[in-house]
Amino acid sequence: MSDDALTALGERARDLDAEHAATDRRDAFVLPEGVIYLDGNSLGAMSIAARDAAADAVTRQWGQQLIRAWNDSAWWSAPERVGDRIAELIGAPAGTVVVGDSTTVSLFKAVHAAARLRPDRRVVLTDPDSFPTDVHVTRGVCDQLGLTLELVSPGEVVARLEGSNDVALAAYSQVDYRTGELWDLAAITTAAHDVGALACWDLCHSAGVVEVGLTEGDADFAVGCGYKYLSGGPGAPAFLFVAPQHLGEFTNPILGWNGHASPFTMSPDHVPADGITRARVGTPPVLGIAALEGALTAYDGLNVVDVRRRSLSLTGFFVECLDALGVDLPVVTPSDGARGSQVSLRHPDAYAVVQALIARGVIGDFREKDIVRLGFAPLYLSHEDALGAAVHVRDVIVGREFEQEQFRSRATVT
Repeated sequence: MSDDALTALGERARDLDAEHAATDRRDAFVLPEGVIYLDGNSLGAMSIAARDAAADAVTRQWGQQLIRAWNDSAWWSAPERVGDRIAELIGAPAGTVVVGDSTTVSLFKAVHAAARLRPDRRVVLTDPDSFPTDVHVTRGVCDQLGLTLELVSPGEVVARLEGSNDVALAAYSQVDYRTGELWDLAAITTAAHDVGALACWDLCHSAGVVEVGLTEGDADFAVGCGYKYLSGGPGAPAFLFVAPQHLGEFTNPILGWNGHASPFTMSPDHVPADGITRARVGTPPVLGIAALEGALTAYDGLNVVDVRRRSLSLTGFFVECLDALGVDLPVVTPSDGARGSQVSLRHPDAYAVVQALIARGVIGDFREKDIVRLGFAPLYLSHEDALGAAVHVRDVIVGREFEQEQFRSRATVT
């Protein structure tokens, strides 16, 4: 590529950054100098507000208020309060989202409760290529309840549902965690409802960067984590959504005192709380919720529609840069709007490619068996970052840096 062409790309990057300046929240985050962080779809960067909220929860609230903080700092109501903030991002009404457990536990509760709502149906559908825990959890619930799990890809599920009377639940991820393909939540949910089935959605790779639209799409249940694009920190608590029409019949399969109508009566008989509170189980992870609540302030004053527009611009421009730079790698992420906020490339030595990029300060991640996965967290990444990352990808591939032995030995976490 000529210097003039690269200069033109640089000018285009600056123009795009100016066009999307209203959604730039880079100053709200702590990012190491010289790093282009393209792994926000695995662990979002730390925000200043999350850091400060966690420090305050430890030093002032826990340290000074001690047990009084359950009341004085509203620890007890945090799962619902933070849930309401997430509800705004995923297109759900207040009072339908609760924060506190892991995605795995939340999904278990959702799938189990959905099956209980359709007792005469014996089949649950899910994507064989979902993140493994989704398949494991769904299979586990089916085994426990004597149901049949069918592995059907999202592209085939509407046809599978048509005319069926045996399906209780279709449980799918809105965004494919490997390829970044965005599936049609509303269409699949409608197909499920047309035959009397329910729909549950995993939003781990869409919450905060996609116009999820749970109410508009008429979803029944949804789950998602707090540590990816929401930047709540490693192991941040996840969230569970239960549609308003199901809250009265929602049966929590893990009965704990936090989900009791009168938890401090210490009654041995369990009476479910009203509303989404009945989905709570045990004592919530207060410090994790505090950090997540701080992180969510990065979205204050923003509309998810505008964040989504920035996301699509970033990923689209990155692919444009790869093409202009002559990077000849298959892009497995859809080129149209049917993608999340990532770009996945295919390479037979994908793990080594990712390690070579990390050595250059471009942090992405690898997914079996040959996926270089690059996540674009739109709040803190720029189009200039996208161009810089594309140049590094070109240099790693053209220079065959991935062939160096130091990049081929796999660490425990890949």
